[in-house]
Amino acid sequence: MKKCDQNIEEIFLLIQKMLSLADEGDNDREDTGCGVMYGMLRDSAYKIQQLAEKEKQAHLEKEMWKKAARYK
Repeated sequence: MKKCDQNIEEIFLLIQKMLSLADEGDNDREDTGCGVMYGMLRDSAYKIQQLAEKEKQAHLEKEMWKKAARYK
């Protein structure tokens, strides 16, 4: 697998971690300030996910994305 595809896969892993942390943090928060922070984390994860999906699609269209990629 090409390094550029591996990097995109790592981004998808980070997105999962960001969303998980946002959910966990939201469940454990004690004030609204934390709620805003976790909301921003979740929103950022979704924005990054959109960008990563577009880049992955561009790689697929150029036949750069290898079938070994975990996120197909």
